Formats: sequence, C-alpha cells, structure tokens
Amino acid sequence: MTPVLQLDSLTAGYDQAAVIRELDLTIEPGEIVALLGANGAGKTTTLRAISGLVKPMQGRIAYVGEDLARHSPSSRARLGIAHVPEGRGLFFALTVAEHFRLRHRGEQLDEQVAYQYFPKLEELRSRRTGLLSGGEQQMLAVGRALARKPKLLLLDELSLGLAPVIVENLLPIVRTYAQENGCAVLLVEQHVHLALEVADRGYVLSHGQIVLHKPAEELRRDRQLLISSYLGESAGAPPT
Repeated sequence: MTPVLQLDSLTAGYDQAAVIRELDLTIEPGEIVALLGANGAGKTTTLRAISGLVKPMQGRIAYVGEDLARHSPSSRARLGIAHVPEGRGLFFALTVAEHFRLRHRGEQLDEQVAYQYFPKLEELRSRRTGLLSGGEQQMLAVGRALARKPKLLLLDELSLGLAPVIVENLLPIVRTYAQENGCAVLLVEQHVHLALEVADRGYVLSHGQIVLHKPAEELRRDRQLLISSYLGESAGAPPT
C-alpha cells in the first residue's frame, strides 16, 4: 500500500537556516501519527513544509506517491491536504456558515460533513465566529478541514488556549473520521498523553531531527524514554 504521506530526508527552514534536518516519516491511510517534541523542535515547520508554506531545502515530500515539489499550497489543498494551523485561521467577523463558503478556486467544501461530525456547529450556523467559545472555534477550524474531505489532515496544537477536557472530546472525533474515511492524520499536540491516546505511532523531534519513532502504545508505557528524547538525550541514537 502506498503511504498517503512520505517524507524522505526532508530539510527545511527559514532564510537559509535549517530548522528540520533529514526527516524520514510515513503515514498510511486511516493512520494517526503524533509528531512530538519540545517548543522549537521543528514541529510546526514540518507541517508548513508539507502544506507548501515553507519551501524545502532538500529532500522529498510525496503525497500518495506523487512528489509535491511543483505544487503550490492551494494546489495541495485541492489534492486533498487540509491544514489546521496553530491559531485556527478563522475570521471572527464571519458566521459559521460563511466559513464553509470560503474556498480555494476549484475547491468544494461540504458543510454537511462538518455537521455530521460536529452537530453543534449546525446549531451555530448563523453565529459570528468571534462570539463562539474557544472550543467551538476549534470545532469550526477542524470541521472546516473535514468539509474538504481530506486524504491528509495536518493538525497543529488543537489544545492551544483550551482546557485539556475540550481536546479530549475533539481528538476521538478526528480518530473516527480517519478510520471511516481512510484519512491520514499528522498531529502536533503539546499534551503528549492526549496525542498518544488517539495516535497509532509517534515520532519525537529534538533540535530538528527525529530521535525516536515507536508505536504510540510503547511511548505511553515508557515515559522515561519519552522524557529523555524530549531533553535531547537520545539525539545521538538512530531512530527505531
């Protein structure tokens, strides 16, 4: 089976300074992969490179076997890559329903998909986004991504500014969507235990490099290994 996402020796950064170096990572259809690491490890840069917002310095990003090098961010969105950025990317003056009418040229959003997985959004259709609670705003951000019927979903810090209990309710919905639709998910999340509860596998980034790769269940069990990887103590060891 061809992975939905495959990174081969990916190096990327800003102003010719590499933030991530020689990343190798794969995600299969229906699989959730957690990308973990301390602040500044390169997690957001990785997502931005995949969605085309950061240009790689070297290496390859393949989506369902196709090299994405020549695809713009909007082209990647049309191919089925949805990115929910840190900060949600919403417009406070627009209503919930109006957000589903915002789209890239040639793209279709099916708001009924969002309402299927987040029924509360349908009740809030006419409410301006600025009047929603933080949890409702995050529901809208994820729902809008699901309305694109993505094959690859990139989620950056869903819990930012929210109580963990809200994210505990959001992530199982992401899990259900992935399983029911064969969507691959790359999840960046500061609450590691929440991420590993829904993920199938986890990669740990330290100083821009992958220092650990194991099934999520093993990472949950071996807390000391996870902590040492966060601190960079495993940086000299090859990933497993």
